[in-house]
Amino acid sequence: MNDREIKELLNNAPVIGITSHIRPDGDAIGAVLGLGLALQAAGKTVEMVLKSGVSKTFKHLEGVELIKHSFKEDCDLLIVLDCSDEERTGGVLRGKPADVVIDHHVTNQAFGRKINLIEPESVATCAILAEHMPRWGLEITEPVAAALLSGIISDSIGFRTSNTTAKSLRIAADLMDKGAEINRLYNKALISKPFESVNYWGYGLTKLERENGLVWTSLSLEDRKNAGYQNEDDADLTNILSSVEDIDIAVLFIEQAADKVKVSWRARPGLNVAHIAASLGGGGHPAAAGADLNGSLPEVQTKILDLTREYLDQIKNNI
Repeated sequence: MNDREIKELLNNAPVIGITSHIRPDGDAIGAVLGLGLALQAAGKTVEMVLKSGVSKTFKHLEGVELIKHSFKEDCDLLIVLDCSDEERTGGVLRGKPADVVIDHHVTNQAFGRKINLIEPESVATCAILAEHMPRWGLEITEPVAAALLSGIISDSIGFRTSNTTAKSLRIAADLMDKGAEINRLYNKALISKPFESVNYWGYGLTKLERENGLVWTSLSLEDRKNAGYQNEDDADLTNILSSVEDIDIAVLFIEQAADKVKVSWRARPGLNVAHIAASLGGGGHPAAAGADLNGSLPEVQTKILDLTREYLDQIKNNI
């Protein structure tokens, strides 16, 4: 039923606004760009908005220059992609309710006032779009396929996450048939890194700590400045932390301001850090979650490590 209703909403809306969460990852960028380009090709006036802009990692995608930092027009339909709650859009909706929410986060609050297409089992929001867009009468051209496949590659860390399935690989293959070059997109999304990103990792890795199945580190505002890193994210350092052997949970603390810290968890399959994030106003997936907390970096780090240790103790005591 959702497909028919979404198709009708798209057909009846002359001006469509699309957005996602702050500090967008590849899935958010690919979803906004992929759906936006397809709607433009269908004759719609489309505004693609990401509050934090697009990271250098995905600047190669065709049409990415169309993504702006804020909405300029009143949209007939507002679509939020890959975002578990309205607050994470960064205020770009300006108090207007989202009409349609499309996402794969298990913690999604279903805040779309008309339709919520939530598929937690999906490997990426881009995979949901790749499957459903043809049902909405939207063509997946080569630029659209490239954007969507970039999101799938990014969110699955190169098809390595536990929610990678035969279905997700078939979706990726279909996008390749549409012209998306998987080797080039894989390299851009996961392998090739600017010097500043790798330099930024260094500041975090020098502070790396380990304790009873838990590994953690932090990136301060000073680290970002010294590394010459221009974005507000972690430059994918979480993927490095999650690769450490014999670790149950990795936690990364990224200072956003003097009193604001972004926390990212990564967990081995079978653990669920999403409930920790959700209890703090964040969200995500069982094995990958995050939250934004008020407080200084030392304060937040102490609080989160205590909560995470408590969770690990509970798990180990129940084994």
